[in-house]
Parts: sequence; C-alpha cells; structure tokens
Amino acid sequence: MMDTSQPLVSVVTPVYNGAKYLVECIESVLSQTYQNWEYIIVNNCSTDATLEIAEKYAASERRIRVVTNSSFVNVIENHNIGFRLISKESEYCKIVCADDWIYPECLSRMVEVGEKHPSAAVIGAYVVSSRGVTLAGLPVGKSIFSGYDVCRSHLFGGPEVMGAPSAVLYRSEVIRKREDFFPGTAPSADAAVYYEILRDWDFGFVHQILSFERVHDQALSGGQRQLHAFLLDKIAFLKRYAGAYGTPEEQSERFRQLMNEYYGTLATALVHRYPRSYWDYHQKRLSEVGLSIEGSRLARALVTKALNLILNPKRAYARFFHASEKRWRPSFSLPRIASEEQPNQAP
Repeated sequence: MMDTSQPLVSVVTPVYNGAKYLVECIESVLSQTYQNWEYIIVNNCSTDATLEIAEKYAASERRIRVVTNSSFVNVIENHNIGFRLISKESEYCKIVCADDWIYPECLSRMVEVGEKHPSAAVIGAYVVSSRGVTLAGLPVGKSIFSGYDVCRSHLFGGPEVMGAPSAVLYRSEVIRKREDFFPGTAPSADAAVYYEILRDWDFGFVHQILSFERVHDQALSGGQRQLHAFLLDKIAFLKRYAGAYGTPEEQSERFRQLMNEYYGTLATALVHRYPRSYWDYHQKRLSEVGLSIEGSRLARALVTKALNLILNPKRAYARFFHASEKRWRPSFSLPRIASEEQPNQAP
C-alpha cells in the first residue's frame, strides 16, 4: 500500500524483447519494502510477449504504467524517454533493466541516504552478478562522497564504484535539468552522465548488495565486453573529461597507461584472430576521439606477448588457454551497436 508521506520514487524499465526475464524484474519492484513508487515500463516496439506481460501487471497494480513507443529507438533514447515520463512529484528515479532485479530493501536504503544527504545526485550500492560482487572500493562507514573526487578517482584509474543504471538511484531534480539525461547515443552514455553532473553534486553510497545484474551474451553489456568496448570508453572519457578533473601531467600519464593496456588487448585479439568486424569497430571508435590503431605499436605489443610466453611459459599458456575458451562468439550484428537497440535495453 502506498505511503504518500515518503518521497515518490519513479521506477523505470526500458525494454525491448525482454519477456524472458521481465516477470522476475517486475516482481522485484512489487516486493519492495518501500511503498511510495510509480513504475513506468517503456516498451520499445517489442515483438515478443513483453507488452502482454507488462500490461497484465498494469491491470492489477495501478502504480504500474506501460508506455509503448510509436517507433523503434536506440537503447539510450529509450532510457531518456523513460526519464521524461516520470511524474512531476517524483523525487528520485530508479532504473531497473529488464533482465536485472533489485533486492526488497533497495529503494528504502537508497532513499534513506538521499534524504540524509540532499547534496547527493546519485546513490549507488554493491551489485552482484555472475562475476561476483562489484562496485566495492569506497571506505565502509561513510555514505557520502564528493562527486568530483569520485569521478576524478575513476577517471585516473581508481576503483570503479559508479555502476550501470540498475545499480544506482538518481535524484529527479537533476534529471529534469537536462533535456536528455543520458548524453548522446553511445551505449556508454549512462557512464558519461556521471562526469557531467557530479562535478557539482555529491555521490551517495549504500554498503549493501541491493541489485542483481544479469550478464549474458544477449545483453548489450555482454556484447560490449566481447568488443572490449569498456576499455575504449575509458580512453574516450579521458579525452573528453580529463581537463575538468586533472592536470595535463596526470592526463598524459593516465593516457599512457590506458594505451599500453589497450594495445596489449589488441595483441591478444590479433593472436586469437578476431574477425574484421571487431577491428572495424575499434577503428571507428578511435576515430571519434582523433586516434587510430598504430601498426608499429601493435607489433611491439605482439613482441611483448611473445617474450612473455617464452619467459613465463606456464603462466602465459594458462592465460592463453583461458582466453581461447572464451574466444570471440559474435551474438549480434556489430553495426547495430550504436544505432539500434539490443534485447535487454541495458546500456
């Protein structure tokens, strides 16, 4: 039963063909101990049973509203549509991606931190997935941190504590100040927004596991990992935002570190004969930030890997074998990544 004495939380699930996991996602929202919420499900022209499932729940729960887009849009725009649909009375907004779910205390614990610290624009928490517990690294016993310091640390190689949309709670006031809350159309726009808003706001954190992230090949996040796109994101973020967070010397040193890591990753991809589409994707992403793949540097990275194999054969073989087991398995069309939506609508 709704408790109107609590701040209103707008829960948003952007979804495209998410029928497989949508019931679990919706049930996790219905199971919240926090009661003053509205739930907006943004159906992006799904062709499976997504709309049927969503409307069935909406018919029995008046706090659920289902909106179907008039035409198909990309994954980031579908999130931004959801942000624009939150009620004017909303004080917080919680994204729950269609193949993720949240623990019963999620809204309650996050709102508690938000109410205690009005300067927090984003409140995060630990996340559990098939990869284990993530987003650890902030001092336990403290629930509010300088947004500037968190972004600076993240940008220059510190612990990753700012999670994907299902892992955080946004203050609705901050959402309304931006025409498009997630900037641009790239899948990493949900991360880029941190660097744009946390220069002026704080970052809250709950030291508790409050959400579950499903990682699989069909998820956009899974596809991005196959492409090593998150390393490209780090390079792009450094080029775009480092000027606001660090000195030229710090920027130069961090860029050197990232490029060494990047060329090591490319060398591994070359050894495992990743397809042409992989290389086309990397050339395109690099060109967007004024860079390109340097053949001589890639060659040096290959030599380094070869020397490592000679000098440390046992460890190198184990790593090589592990990588071979996880060898590239394209599960989607690469050109669709930036312009079309993936099944679970998770950026």
